This record gives sequence, C-alpha cells and structure tokens, in this order.
Amino acid sequence: MGQMKTPGVYIVEKNAFPNSVVEVATAVPAFIGYTEKAENNKKSLEKQPWRISSMAEYEKSFGGPPKPQFSFATIATNDTPSAFLSVLSIDGTKYKLTWEGQKYLLYYSMRLFFQNGGGPCYIVSVGQYGENIEKSTLLEGLPPLEKEQEPTMVVIPEAIRLSEADCATVQQQCLMHCGQKMKNRVAIVDVWDGYKQKKECIPNFRNGIGSDNLDFASVYYPWVNTTIVSNTELTFNNLDQTGQTSLKTVLQEELKNVLDALPDVEKLGAATTGGATETTAATGGATETTETPEKQEERIDKMLRQISPTYMHILKLMTEQLNLFPPAAAMAGVYTKVDDSRGVWKAPANVSLNSVISPAVNITNEEQEDLNVTTTGKSVNAIRPFIGEGTMVWGARTLDGNSLDWRYVNVRRTMIMLEESIRLAAKSFVFENNVATTWITLKSMINNFLNGIWKRGGLAGSTPEDAFSVSVGLGETMTADDILEGILKVTVLVALIRPAEFIEITFQQQMQKS
Repeated sequence: MGQMKTPGVYIVEKNAFPNSVVEVATAVPAFIGYTEKAENNKKSLEKQPWRISSMAEYEKSFGGPPKPQFSFATIATNDTPSAFLSVLSIDGTKYKLTWEGQKYLLYYSMRLFFQNGGGPCYIVSVGQYGENIEKSTLLEGLPPLEKEQEPTMVVIPEAIRLSEADCATVQQQCLMHCGQKMKNRVAIVDVWDGYKQKKECIPNFRNGIGSDNLDFASVYYPWVNTTIVSNTELTFNNLDQTGQTSLKTVLQEELKNVLDALPDVEKLGAATTGGATETTAATGGATETTETPEKQEERIDKMLRQISPTYMHILKLMTEQLNLFPPAAAMAGVYTKVDDSRGVWKAPANVSLNSVISPAVNITNEEQEDLNVTTTGKSVNAIRPFIGEGTMVWGARTLDGNSLDWRYVNVRRTMIMLEESIRLAAKSFVFENNVATTWITLKSMINNFLNGIWKRGGLAGSTPEDAFSVSVGLGETMTADDILEGILKVTVLVALIRPAEFIEITFQQQMQKS
C-alpha cells in the first residue's frame, strides 16, 4: 500500500493462495472445406473461422449438403474401375453408374464427426458448391486459423479430392501450420486413394508427406464404408439428363404400365430449378390445380421405389459411392469422445467407430506390421473389423513412429495441453518483479496444477514426486545475467503416460505336483 500519512487504522489484505492454472480445451477441431453458403445474420463468413457445436448450427451458417450428380450409361471397354464407378447388369446389358463433378466432403464429414462424439469445432469455408476444389483455395483456410488459440486439431477432408501431388502439398502445409507456426495443435490427415490395397497407396503417401513436423500429425487407413447418407436423400434427379434418359430405357419393360406417368426428360431436369408453386386457373367457373415440379418429382420417386427393384438398386449403388469416406473426420470425433470420457492422456484407440459398416480394405495382422512399425518411422494407424466388436481404431501412433518422445498420439496431445495451460496462466507474471517471491508463487501455481492432473490419472508415478517436478530460481534455472536481461526460466519435468501397445503373456508347463 502507499505511504501512510494520516493517523488511523489501515486494512491490508494478502492473497493466501497462488493463481490457478486453467486446463485448456483439448478437442476442438477446425475443419476447412467447401460449403453451400457462408454467412451469419447476413454477415459473410467466407475464409473466417466460425465456432459451432452442432449440426443445426452448421446448417444455419453454412447450409446443407451438396447435390451429387451421377451419369448412367452403357459401359465401355476402356472404363477404369474406381471407388466412384459401379457396374450393374440389366437384361444382359452392362451399365456404369459414375459419380461425376466435384465431390464435396465437408458437410458429410461434419455428420460423421458429430455421430462419433464430436462437440465444439471451427469451420473455415473457403468456397461454395459449384467451384472447383483447388489446392490454393484449401490452403487459404490455414492463415485465418493462426489468429485462433482454441483449435487443437486441423482436418481438411477435401484434400483427398485433389491430385495426389496437390494432396501431399496441402498435407505438408497443414503439418507446418500445426508443428512449426502454432505448436499447439495436431493434424489428422488421410491417405490419398485410401480405399485401395496397402501397396497401392501407402508407399506413395509416405513419400509425399515429407519428414518435417511428423510428431504433430496422425493418419488412419483405410477409408470406411458408412451409413451417413441415406438413399431417401437421393432420387432420379441426381442423374444427369443422359442418365435420366437411360433410366427410362432400362425400365421400359419393368414399368411399361406406368411409363406414361413419367414426365419428359426436360420436365425432370426442371424439377431442380425450383421457384415454382401451385397455381390455379379458373376455367368455366371451375378451379384447376397444377402440380409443382417438386411435388411431381416426389410422387414419381415414391412410385418407383414401390414398384421398381432396378430403381432401388440404382439408388443403393449411388448411396454406397457417397458413403465411402476418409476417416479423419470420424477420428476427430473419437478424439473428442475419449478426451471427454477418459482424458487427453488416454490413447484414442481400441474404440469402435459409429455409423461405420466396415473398412474399405480388410487388414490382417501381418499387413499391419508394416503400417505400425517401419524403417521410415511414418506409422499409419489401422482401422480394422473385429467379430462382435464392430469396426475398431487399432493404432495410436503419430507419424513420427520412431521417436521415443513423440511416438504416441496421446503423449503429444497431453504435452500440448500442459504447455498451453501453463503458458496462458504464466502470462499474469509478465513484467512482475523477477525475485524470489515471484518464483515461489509461480512454482506453487504450476505444482498445484500438475498435482491435480496426477490425481486424475494424467501423469505416471505412485507419488507426485515421481510424476512431476518444477524448478525455478537463481543458480537453479537462471544465472545473474538472465535476471539482468529480464528472463525468468522455469523447468517442468513430467512423466507422461504411454499406452500398453504390446501385451506379452508367457505360458509354460510345470511338473505335476499331486
């Protein structure tokens, strides 16, 4: 208090306890991609991180799903098989059903995220439906995130829609953003063409991802078959004009009694334009109602679903193509769910994926050996099916698989949480006197925080002394020159928890004793 000059009684209050460290959020992913719109209360959100916590909030600000377009035609001999081409045989003729155009993923990825336990997250809309998915455009979503401190994960689902080289470039920049610029978040990346066999995609992924900032990223293989998109969301209007004509041709025999009820191809296409409403026309005193294109489409689609197995089969094949997803968005949800239930120090593995039917590729134990442990150190976590358990996450490594410090995802993410929590709390001591009183207060604050983490099972050790230690002081962490230069140094040692990745049980026979 100030100098006392007036006689009287003066009250002085002193703080008995140090400031506390508040644990930062650990599972707040940021998604970058294309949306239907990007606005909130008529304010543009394009290339601006926007926080949401539910699918309803996403749809309010960023709109609904894209409208996929498929071609349906007779198959040619030079057609190359892919995940977006289905072949079906009708009356001896082979047809191909191909997903055409830009394949936007963000909306459906958000569904997958929330159905796997996702919570608050950030959306960065870099473009709208109708635009081409471009490398430069996706990369424009990273700089705005540099101003946000809350996100702890970065996911760019649509990177796999680029060419293989461009996908690798986007992923490298994402790793640089996480591990070099921000150092407080991790990237969850996908394997390009991860629906293919291991030998067809994993070597190329490892070559393309580079060797920098690998401990700030994790990757999961293979892609997964999901139930995110229902066939009730699709109709014949998801076929292009040529496809609708082909559809009428193949249904000619099956639906000969109702073929006349189908509108012309031009009318089918007009149903997508919208803007029409029911109208009435007075004729001779009578009122006649004209059916809108939307209701006409709904009526015809409902009729075809009831009487045409071929139509239902086509919708099923379209749905299967749309439901093949890279797993990064689902894993962001798993990270959130595990953090909420067990803590960030629990490895996000041995957990089943929701809304997932099966992995696109079934991996054996022998095939996973090279994924998990490799001379390059670029570990790829497997997603595998187990009888009676569903589709499980069966790996918990970062891409830096050869590092004893940062081999495991939970170790890296726990350290990020500790660093960020203590860093933000220590800001209150900036410009304080660099003396023993400040050192003791700062040390007590960090000790109290780490003791709480240890009690919750976040640090290894039977006693607090085994789990952590905090050092600060002249001759201990600082020299006299450090103090003259205004530098306060604190050393924090923590024993982080590592998962029991390999369990060995030894059996041996013993002699009969009775």
